[in-house]
Amino acid sequence: MMANYWILYCAALTVLATLAHCALNNPYEELGITRSATVQEVRRAYKQLAKEWHPDKNNHPDAERRFVQIKKAYELLNDQERRKVYDQHGITSEDSHYLRQKHDYSGYNRFAFDPVEEFFGKQFGFDQDISLYHKLSVTSNYFEQTIIPKSKTKLHIIMFYNDWCFGCMRIVAAFKKLVDTFEPLGVQFATINAAHEPGILRKTGADGIPRMVLVMSGHSYVYRENVYTQQKLAEFIRKKMPFKIGQRINDDNLEEFLKGWTDNRVRALVLEPRSSTRLRYLIAAFGFHDRVAFGFVDLTNKNTKLIADRFKVNPKLDTLFLFNEDSLRAVASISMADIPTQTLENIISSNQYLSLPRLSSQEVLEGVCPAEWNRPRKRLCVVLITENSPDYDIARGALRHIALESGYSAERVRFAYMYKEKQADFLNAISKGSFEDNLLRLVVIWRRDSTQIKYEWVDGAKLDIKTTDYLNNSAINTTKHEINLTIQRLLKTNEALTYEAYVQNLLDEHAQGILSKWITRLLYLVDYLSDNIEDEHLFAALSLLGTIAFMFAIGYVMMYFVRAEEETLKAQGQLNDGLCNNKPSKQAPELKLYELRAEKYNGLVRLLKPGCRTILLITDLQSRTKLIPPYHRAVWPYRRTKTLLFGHMLIEKGLSWYSELLRLSLCTNQNLQINPRNCVGTVIALNGHRKYFCVYHAKHPECARGTKRMIKMTKQLLDRNDDPEIGNFLGVNYSEESDAESNVLFEDNLLDGLSNWLDRLFEGTTHRYYINYWPDFPTK
Repeated sequence: MMANYWILYCAALTVLATLAHCALNNPYEELGITRSATVQEVRRAYKQLAKEWHPDKNNHPDAERRFVQIKKAYELLNDQERRKVYDQHGITSEDSHYLRQKHDYSGYNRFAFDPVEEFFGKQFGFDQDISLYHKLSVTSNYFEQTIIPKSKTKLHIIMFYNDWCFGCMRIVAAFKKLVDTFEPLGVQFATINAAHEPGILRKTGADGIPRMVLVMSGHSYVYRENVYTQQKLAEFIRKKMPFKIGQRINDDNLEEFLKGWTDNRVRALVLEPRSSTRLRYLIAAFGFHDRVAFGFVDLTNKNTKLIADRFKVNPKLDTLFLFNEDSLRAVASISMADIPTQTLENIISSNQYLSLPRLSSQEVLEGVCPAEWNRPRKRLCVVLITENSPDYDIARGALRHIALESGYSAERVRFAYMYKEKQADFLNAISKGSFEDNLLRLVVIWRRDSTQIKYEWVDGAKLDIKTTDYLNNSAINTTKHEINLTIQRLLKTNEALTYEAYVQNLLDEHAQGILSKWITRLLYLVDYLSDNIEDEHLFAALSLLGTIAFMFAIGYVMMYFVRAEEETLKAQGQLNDGLCNNKPSKQAPELKLYELRAEKYNGLVRLLKPGCRTILLITDLQSRTKLIPPYHRAVWPYRRTKTLLFGHMLIEKGLSWYSELLRLSLCTNQNLQINPRNCVGTVIALNGHRKYFCVYHAKHPECARGTKRMIKMTKQLLDRNDDPEIGNFLGVNYSEESDAESNVLFEDNLLDGLSNWLDRLFEGTTHRYYINYWPDFPTK
């Protein structure tokens, strides 16, 4: 009974946590501060935003909602207990002290005595203080929404445990040592109760508890050692680090490394008096791999003596140098026997962008030009529009020179450039104002939020120069003067930018291509298989694959011999036939009849090459089987002619096309009423290139030459009423009632005169009906 109540209690708490999470998103983002912000910074940000978004002072339609969110975020972050719970579990509910009971069972007195100690005693050496697991415990929601996204730049170690797992109790002390050792290096630790979150246990690939999992770049790597020591875990992390996380630098490749900043990354040079790089530097390189390229120098190697002499470093200390575009002078450096991780991160994060970075992704845009809604605190970015070509290196160098001498605070003004062909959507969004298609234009932007920007073009800026003498160039001085005037004017509180636009996220120029993604997945699969497959399993899999490959090889060899034997028999048969019949072994050409349909209309009619014609028989469903054999016999002698195509058409499908064809040939606007039955047996020769056709019908009056006489006879046909069927293929009205049986023509005799007509057709004596265009063939 108590178990059922406990399950209902946990379910209710889960629902409450979900509702509370929907009520408030990320309080740090709401206040525009970082997770390391102090209480004073939280209050300062709240006061500033509360004044700005108060509904009585702000007419924005979203002001009331933003004001409520800002107030909730301040209430959460101002309460140290609630802030700690949010940082650990992502819970924003006001009743989070109840939710903590889901994880922290140490204060829940389940029994008046300890059953483990009572039953087993203390001689087994179990460390029963598992409150560390409860303090670090996270939910599946926090794992999916926080740990996985952060794993792109932060390493996370997840320990799966259970409250009644004796193995988990036994390694608490060892796990605590791992936390105390690796957390200062930048590794984040968390625990997950496998009984509450079995889905995450299966998703990560863990096969039992206790089990540690390394989460890195969205992938999970299971630690399968039974020994939980600092050395084993350090080796495991080193093994799973990306291959290109850092580069070994010596005297030969130093200059190439320092001048490789064209990939839009700062250069970090780490000099150590040891051959193996410290784990803290590898973790820092992983955390900043998108923005900083790391190079590691072994000072004990004789091939690095010139590097040590050049930078004059102490060979017994660890030294870090950061370089931007200038490879001769470091923008930051530090030398200590043991550089603290926090100091390392602070130095790198403060100098993680070049003097003139390229806006190559949305993350770079967020870092260089962060959004700021408040007008007095607006941040401006001067962006140069250029192309990915060496022809514009001088212009970019000129703007870099201006940026270094500008003297503006990086918190208010930043300089950058972007490639026009890469960020076409962004440039199209700001195409108003003085935007032109030509390059080397400067625009000042102010990002109010993630999608809304205000901008203004810097008119008069001229960077189309041909010299690198930046100090004495009048065009650069003029551009610098125009930029300074524009920035000083726009930094004023009451000054607004001229234009406004809504933009989408920038294209990630560093994103992996399809091939790179597949290679990464393949490497991950190989690594996963190597970790999860034992030797005996591997041998069994190789044996199975070898058996399958052997079977395919045997099948291929057998098929090869069968085909060879068939070809031999065919050759012998053709030789025997040739000897007996004294005839060549070549087969007679076949006669193909195509059915005219909408999908074949262009090939059979409209797109015919000059000199080619299509001979078309018109039938219906009833007469199709009767008329095609005599038609086939009549055209059989012409099967070798390459300029002829032969086909047939069902009048039920092409009646509208045939009616329009006859109307165009008569040059009349009269709608022709055609009896489909009377069209059966008609043969038309279509010349697609010259746009004319010739007609055969058993009752067609084509018995004499002369164009005028043919037109006269055609008009007489249209006026005659004594024969109800004559002329109906040309479109006159018809009557189904006829008592003149002598004028009735049977289907068996419709194609009797086709052979003679074909002779006249190829002699050129048949009449040609010209049209202006070929009508469309119906699709239904």
